[in-house]
Amino acid sequence: MEESNELLVNDNELHEHYTFTVEKGQQPLRIDKYLMNFVENATRNKIQAAAKDGSILVNEIAVKSNYKVKPFDKIRVLFEHPPYENLLVPEDLPIDVVYEDDDLLVVNKAPGMVVHPGHGNYSGTLINALMFHFDNLPNNSSNRPGLVHRIDKDTSGLLVVAKTEIAMAHLSAQFKAKTSEREYVALVWGNVDLEEGTIEGNIGRHPKNRLQNTVYFGDEADKGKPAVTHYKVLQRLGYVTLLACRLETGRTHQIRVHMKHIGHTLFNDERYGGERILKGTTFTKYKQFVDNCFKTLPRQALHAKSLGFVHPTTGEKMSFTTEIPQDMQSCIKKWESYSNHLVEDQN
Repeated sequence: MEESNELLVNDNELHEHYTFTVEKGQQPLRIDKYLMNFVENATRNKIQAAAKDGSILVNEIAVKSNYKVKPFDKIRVLFEHPPYENLLVPEDLPIDVVYEDDDLLVVNKAPGMVVHPGHGNYSGTLINALMFHFDNLPNNSSNRPGLVHRIDKDTSGLLVVAKTEIAMAHLSAQFKAKTSEREYVALVWGNVDLEEGTIEGNIGRHPKNRLQNTVYFGDEADKGKPAVTHYKVLQRLGYVTLLACRLETGRTHQIRVHMKHIGHTLFNDERYGGERILKGTTFTKYKQFVDNCFKTLPRQALHAKSLGFVHPTTGEKMSFTTEIPQDMQSCIKKWESYSNHLVEDQN
């Protein structure tokens, strides 16, 4: 058994930043190495410093950084300051408002903007901007002002924001009941076999990398939550395919996880391995072309293009659509040109 410190005193003065329960199949692993897979933007030095300060508890006992985690260990990371994501500060940042009335607004989020503060992103988020531009936004169940749903930092596109408690409850209920409509445009690796299809697979945290999600099926299906994605081919571009993806459910990273699951990882999706060349030739010229595409679109190729819902006050059906951002359009054009040359060469 690893040597440990005394039970951490006066837990009331400390704030919980992370909590994990170790999976049953986990092999013994130093806690500093283990936490690097589960805490975004964490370095081993930071984790070791936290352990030295008595901030890392396993089963309510403070441990050193060389403690080896075991299945079912309950890990808590505590600090004297509240989590930064709870310290919401209004910031004068531009918001692209597509529509606004007394009850709600629809925002076209730029790529690279985080929706709400979290580890490593404590300012410059959409919520910081919303708090500056709008007073008294209602909190959702996670205490985040105005947010009915979210999209990933490097995904661009449409979000609806509630301005009243009634709108928050009404819109949240629509998303929960799956009656809202959300369609994305995605550029994925490979030539997708079917013209259209449906991916069903429960999505949950990846057992070895908490920063990823994965599909669970068969006996392990209960480790994830049901998720359904409908897709349709818009354009075949040689070694990549442009798809329209319609969400029936709204799990974290849903399109990214489902597409990887069927062997068509999103183009330049670094977290899921799409920043490598997954399809194509071994020619140096091709590698240079793809690298150029990565530079043109330095994020996953995903855009929330369309959004539909029923207005919480008027009962009117609302539908919105937005243009694909310039970086993604430029990347698609490069692949159009490349695939045309590919066809010409084959003829």
